[in-house]
Amino acid sequence: MPSPIQNPRFLLSQCRPLLPPKPLPFPSISRRHSNRHRPLSTTASLSQTTTPTSTSPPSSDILSIRDSLLSRQKSATDIASDYLSRLRRAEPQLRSFLHVAEPEAMAAAEEVDRKVERGEEVGPLAGVVVSVKDNICTADMPSTGGSRILEGYRPAFDATAVRKMREAGAVVVGKTNLDEFGMGSTTEGSGFQVTANPWDVSRVPGGSSGGSAAAVSARQCVVSLGSDTGGSVRQPASFCGVVGMKPTYGRVSRYGLMAYASSLDVIGCFGSSVADTAIILSIISGHDRFDATSSKNVVPNYEEELVSLNYMEPKPLKGIRVGVIKETIGEGVNTEVASSIQAAASHLEQLGSVVSEVSMPSFSLGLPALLYISCI
Repeated sequence: MPSPIQNPRFLLSQCRPLLPPKPLPFPSISRRHSNRHRPLSTTASLSQTTTPTSTSPPSSDILSIRDSLLSRQKSATDIASDYLSRLRRAEPQLRSFLHVAEPEAMAAAEEVDRKVERGEEVGPLAGVVVSVKDNICTADMPSTGGSRILEGYRPAFDATAVRKMREAGAVVVGKTNLDEFGMGSTTEGSGFQVTANPWDVSRVPGGSSGGSAAAVSARQCVVSLGSDTGGSVRQPASFCGVVGMKPTYGRVSRYGLMAYASSLDVIGCFGSSVADTAIILSIISGHDRFDATSSKNVVPNYEEELVSLNYMEPKPLKGIRVGVIKETIGEGVNTEVASSIQAAASHLEQLGSVVSEVSMPSFSLGLPALLYISCI
């Protein structure tokens, strides 16, 4: 049986409803919310009826926090205190963070509360506790890249992605651990400490953004920024059982990201749900005059691209062909990993896709190729 964090979770973010796409399946976070949203049930019926019984949004910690603030059920300082308390309790075992900025985080939360009290408009990330991988620059806290070479370095500016999150009301709680300068895949290569996997502290969280993935998985923060050159968001997300998003190159500005391979590096994000990563991506994306490689294409509202299960047909992946690379489940692969892949393949078949085994004889050359290309 696959372990709890390896049970298949699937994003159906690009499927379109069978019926007219308006009204939207659920309201955008860019609008003020007067009603309380309920998380979408994982047991919701995939009915083909023409009138869905619910337009509830997918589960989202960000939307829940926003609703709690606007309804005055919880304050931003209460939320920040809860996450900081959980962070402190888990940190001795996990070591996800290289720096915790508790005074700054509480000050940011208090400012959100003052805006709510005055009836002012608050940003879409108001009160949301976020962490930032330590190779992404932050003006008010250390940015070491996981290396003692930069120990004590405090940039004079925020990376563009960090600035956009702060402007949206986010509460930045600290900087997360990584393999030194992003060069690793287990977070054991940090110059400061080794991060553990929250599901089993005897195992690694993946890397190089292992600190960010572990922090979201352990609920030490709501969401986190990471970076991905050759899998450094996607791989630790899978190890820690969270959602990791690697955007297309140029979608998010690299300004303030310590370079590993500038033609491959991207800033990505982690969340506990697809909806949360969609919201974060919408906020941090866009052209930046400080990064000539950033895209000038219009940034869509990725949250609005998500569709409720109630709008989907019973076999939403019908006609989609999926290949399982046999070299990934053969000799040398842990039996639990192989069974997890097989379980995911079976689930895809249940959703209507056609799964077949394919061979990639050159698969083992992937890592050497990445290391070579990233050094050019």
